[in-house]
Formats: sequence, structure tokens, C-alpha cells
Amino acid sequence: MNQVLVTGGAGFLGSHLCDRLVEQGHDVVCLDNFFTGAKANIRHLINLNNFELIRHDVTLPIYVEVDKIYNLACPASPIHYQRDPVQTTKTSVHGAINMLGLAKRTKARILQTSTSEVYGDPSVHPQVEQYWGNVNPIGIRSCYDEGKRCAETLFFDYHRQYALDIKVVRIFNSYGPRMHPNDGRVVSNFIVQALRGEDITIYGDGQQTRSFCYVDDTVDALLRMMESPTGLTGPVNVGNPNEFTMLQLAESVLNLTQSRSKLIFMPLPQDDPRQRNPNIELAKEKLGWSPKVQLQDGLKETIAYFKKIVQV
Repeated sequence: MNQVLVTGGAGFLGSHLCDRLVEQGHDVVCLDNFFTGAKANIRHLINLNNFELIRHDVTLPIYVEVDKIYNLACPASPIHYQRDPVQTTKTSVHGAINMLGLAKRTKARILQTSTSEVYGDPSVHPQVEQYWGNVNPIGIRSCYDEGKRCAETLFFDYHRQYALDIKVVRIFNSYGPRMHPNDGRVVSNFIVQALRGEDITIYGDGQQTRSFCYVDDTVDALLRMMESPTGLTGPVNVGNPNEFTMLQLAESVLNLTQSRSKLIFMPLPQDDPRQRNPNIELAKEKLGWSPKVQLQDGLKETIAYFKKIVQV
């Protein structure tokens, strides 16, 4: 069993990853500054012998002894990452430098959770890993998009310069229980609005598309990537290739919640991508991975979670 560090481990995705690693018997160190993470997400792990929580910001160095590092630390929703854009860029860039330095010192394997946002508003569809993207470097989303792109640069430079054992995955819209109810992401937005009987907010004409991957499938891909052969650095797309319009998602949420909420249309935010859909042939070939959970089933689990925590 390994000593495993998970940065952003109290967040939505990080907490599910910590669950799986603890179940597998690894000694897990969860690092989080609680900018968007929540203690409630990992409270059930606190008293376990093979789990440790450290409150720490990845923009500052940390000295621990580990075999493997999952670098998940970064606010991932527009509302959160635009709240403090300078800190968002620092988290991606300084955080990558600090975690790569730790991996270099301890000779640890390190995995970076990058994002489909590195593709920007894509002119290639579906998006393949070889596509360089179409990103606005000075827009309101740039702190996240360019921060993650720079982190990828650092990972590959550390790999080339220091022969560091790196893994890079690009995650497409993941969803599920423990999402923050006020994170502004479309799945949580629609569910919370539907449960409260509020108008469901559709930006633009609702024809823009996303691909939604349930959290269990995403975590499975991260674990497989970390355990993949040394030569596979990535980047590897991780997402569900089934594409849905915002209107289709809204209709599914309304049906599953039996809500009487009405749809209202608002202007499309700046630099909001029109299409987002992963080509996952590389993940299928190299990791033997493809998502198993259908959107309707994942939405049912996510709605059940929000019913417990949302004030109606």
C-alpha cells in the first residue's frame, strides 16, 4: 500500500477519490484550504487510521513523505474561480510548482487533474488530446483556463527536464453527490432551482452542449491512470461522450424532480463554450476505461443528495 497525497481532497471530486483510496487500504493525506472544499465531505473519514487531514494552501510549499500525489486543488466552477481570479491562477501555477517539487524530492508519481477548459471554445469537435485549443488569454475565464494550461506545461517540462513520473488527465464536466449547491455549475444549478420551485436559468438559446460524467466513473479513470504504465503521461481525456443540450438537461431534471419550475433565458456569459464533448478513444485503448453510469441514473443519485441538503 502507498502513502498517497490528495490536494483538494475535501472538494467534490477529491473527497470521492479519498473514499476509494482509503477503501483500497492506502494511507491517505488529504490536503485542503477549504476555499471551496467542505469538512462535511470527508467527516466520515476523519477517525480512520489510514486517513489524515491537513489544512493547507498548495500555493505554499509542504513537506510530507509520499509515494503518489493526486493534484486536484483548484476551484473548478466559474462562480468560485472568478471570485478571486488571481488566487485561482496562483493555485494552478504555484500549486503545480510546489507539488512537482514535492514529487521530485520524494520520487513520487504525480497526477494532474487538468480540464476540458484547456480547449476553450473549441473549433474541433469532439475534442481530441492533440487539439491545442481556442482559449481567450485575457477573458474572465482565463484565470482557470490558462492556469490549467500553464500547469500542464509545468508537468511536461518537469517530465522532460527531471524525468519526473507524471500523469495528466483532462476532465470533462463531472457531477454527482457532494457538489456545492451554490457552485454555479449547470447540473447543481438546475437541480437546486427545480427543488426550490424557482425558475430554471438557461443561458443563451439552450442549444450549447456539454457531456456529463458521473463522479464514480471519473474517479475510476483517475485511479486507472495513476496505475497505468510509466510511459503513459497523457494528457488523456476523461469524460462521457454522450452529448446533451442545456435544454435536454433541464427537461431531464424537471422530469426527475417532478418540479413545476419554468425555464427562463438569459444572455450567454462571456467566452462560454458552445460545444464540449470528449473523444475518449485514448482512455479506452490505454486505460480500458469508458463511463458506465447513464445521465438519468447519475441525476437520480445527485438529486437524492441535494434533497437532503437544500432548504426548500
